[in-house]
Amino acid sequence: MTTTLLEKPELETSEQQFATFYVGDMLLGIDIRQVQEINREFEVTLVPHAPDYVRGVINLRGDVASVINLSTILGLPEVELAKESRNLIANYQNESVGFVVDRISDIVTLRSDQIAPQSSSINGVEGKYFSGVFAMETEILVILNIEEVLSGNCTD
Repeated sequence: MTTTLLEKPELETSEQQFATFYVGDMLLGIDIRQVQEINREFEVTLVPHAPDYVRGVINLRGDVASVINLSTILGLPEVELAKESRNLIANYQNESVGFVVDRISDIVTLRSDQIAPQSSSINGVEGKYFSGVFAMETEILVILNIEEVLSGNCTD
């Protein structure tokens, strides 16, 4: 007696890790593979005629990194530098870009099926800057699309 099993292809649900941080009260995350480092370097060199979202540039061991006010791009209240403030240095198109964030949170591991599509806006911020959301127990984690954040603002 031969039994035939109908094979049902399982959906591929890959896991991805996100470095999470706060800008104001908004919990944001980016793919950890894009994070180069996190530091407290806020001694920036101002860049004449730079757009308002550019805080300046810093020296990262011989490499120059632009430092961006993410809050300005997202239309959120300005980040006030405090003891918990950090520069989250991300790699974007083989260049280092720093994001000023209020504080660093955790590393979160999510399956792709746990991430819901972004809506047209979240907390008044345009949805194009986000690639998805994840409902945590007490708050919403918004996945930042740094390509969208930087492509329209920082590649001029």
